This record gives sequence, structure tokens and C-alpha cells, in this order.
Amino acid sequence: MGDYTNMSNYYDLIMTSGYYDYKKIVNELISSANFQNILEIGCGTGLIIEELASRKNEIEITGFDLTQAMLAIARPRLNKFNHVHLEHQNVIELDLKKQFDLAFSYGGVWYFVMDGINEPFLVSHIYDEQANIQGLSRVANHVKAKGHLLLGVQGPHRDYQSQIKNGFVYSQSIEPLEHGFSKQYFLHDGDKQLMQQRIDYRTYPMKEAMDLFKSFGFDYLPSSQVSPQFQRFVKS
Repeated sequence: MGDYTNMSNYYDLIMTSGYYDYKKIVNELISSANFQNILEIGCGTGLIIEELASRKNEIEITGFDLTQAMLAIARPRLNKFNHVHLEHQNVIELDLKKQFDLAFSYGGVWYFVMDGINEPFLVSHIYDEQANIQGLSRVANHVKAKGHLLLGVQGPHRDYQSQIKNGFVYSQSIEPLEHGFSKQYFLHDGDKQLMQQRIDYRTYPMKEAMDLFKSFGFDYLPSSQVSPQFQRFVKS
């Protein structure tokens, strides 16, 4: 399971150094079909919700995350918004006692990798197959009939390092696993290692992913965009 405790203190610094374009992500979210409430699956430190809540104050926004240390950063960031609610929950045991018009994850529990050349595939922060099934079942129970599920799109994973905005050096390395890959995250200040975090990811070929979502009532809606921020599903 993708617990980001080791990375939490540096997460915002890394993510806001060009890792994600939050305005672009939210632009696509708010261009979705009309919705009155929305759920973020794996909200982290609340960076996407902050952008969304500041632009859509008429909808109810809920986010949950597995990592307490991330939520400890998200709560003070988002407590100025009366229409935002945060929960500490594990997706495989998710129980919010309500359903949503739209649920989304961008770099959270599940996302797709697309490079425009190779066949896209699904990536999960949950390496265990049965736990993935449990998690998707729980999410499906929280999406209304005709509601939408949006899963973010990222580029291919690779080894690289880059200096971020305060001069620290962020790097990552990828190693194949039987059912996916492991990703090591590092942050250095000169010769001093500030952070190391390992996450094991499970991957699913596109057809297998589509069949999996279909089994929980989610029909795939292909995007007409060349470079979409999300892959979209609708609940039957």
C-alpha cells in the first residue's frame, strides 16, 4: 500500500516544483458533467482540493488519504473552506456512508500511464491484487449511478534526477517487479540525504484494466483530447 509518511515533509516542495500542473488538472475536472459533490481518492496534502475549492465554492468536496502525516498538512491548508471535508481512511475499507456524483484520483491510488506510442496501462499504489479488487469495489459503492470516475494520466516512469526550486536535488529510480515495478524516491541537499521512500506498484494492461472496471459497473468513455489529464468512466 502506498503510504507516503517518509515523503510527507517534502511532498509539497517536490510537487510544486513543476511535478504537476494543478491549474490544468482542475480545469479538466470542472469541465466535467455537472456535479454537486466530488470525492478525491488519495488527497495527499490537499494541493488539488485547494485549487478546486477556491474555484468551486458551490459544491461539496471530500478527500481521504491513507497517510496521517499527509492529512496533517492538508487540514490546516483546507480549514478555510467550509465546503471541504477530509477523512483518514484506507481505500480497501472505505466507508463514507454517502455517494458522489464524481470521484477522481490524480497520482493517488490508481492512474494511467500514456506516452502516445505504447499501449496505455493502469498503475496502482496497491501491489496486492485482492486488495485492488476490494478497493475498487469500495469506490464503486461510493459513486452514484450515472456518476463519473476520473483517473489521472501520467507519462512513462523512468530514472531521473532534477534540481527543484530551493536547490535540493530530487531523484527517482525504477526497478521491475513480477506484477509491476518499485519506485524509490530520494531528496538530497548536497551530499546529505534528506528523504528516501519506496513504493511498490502493480500494473494492469489496458484490456485487463477495462475488464476490471467494467466488473464494478464502470464503462470507459474514451477522450477526444490528444493529451487528456484523465481517463474517464461512467457508472452504469
